[in-house]
Amino acid sequence: MQAGNAIYETIADLPPLIPVFPLSGALLLPRTQLPLNIFEPRYIDMIDHALAGNRLIGMVQPSPDLERNDPDLPVLANVGCVGRLISFQESGDGRYLITLQGVSRFAVGRELDTFTAFRQVECDFAPFASDLRSGTGEEDVDRDGLLRTLRAYLDANDLEADWESVSEAETEVLVNALCMMSPYGPAEKQALLEARDLRIRAETLIAITEMDIARSHHGEGGTTLQ
Repeated sequence: MQAGNAIYETIADLPPLIPVFPLSGALLLPRTQLPLNIFEPRYIDMIDHALAGNRLIGMVQPSPDLERNDPDLPVLANVGCVGRLISFQESGDGRYLITLQGVSRFAVGRELDTFTAFRQVECDFAPFASDLRSGTGEEDVDRDGLLRTLRAYLDANDLEADWESVSEAETEVLVNALCMMSPYGPAEKQALLEARDLRIRAETLIAITEMDIARSHHGEGGTTLQ
């Protein structure tokens, strides 16, 4: 796959060690783009480090199941997604405005003891080698069922969509974009990230959305898109 000016053909093209950005509720998936506003000094350092090297940064959520008393060093989830820094802008007030393009998921390994302010981990891309192949599993996705659920969700929340763009989107792009835009919590986002393949990811999104619609119909309060 291509991300920016780089081409990643196999997992051998990816490094065994990457800096990570723990961010609750953030979801990055292969071939999607995630804009970020970077302002903390340690993550400014991380961006400088990435720009001087391979431009790769791992997005990892703090684990939904574990907590530590130190919010600056949360336990990391078991799976993250590495993205290439494809857009970079200085704000003029000390912030960086960047865009990451998702490349591949990875299993989070040993965290290194480093002198850097940001965290770095060993990563294993082998379980997710298929992420580098565009369109893998598209034929197994129930696209019609996904669109029916999307329409039901929008109707339940008085929202609209650009159906022409939706109909023209490739299935992989559609599934991953809807997952990233979904307004669900960290645990649901992690489940979508860790889904074994595109079909399971789509089915997981459908199930989560149907439960949200059901709660809304029963007066428990649904979730609305931000």
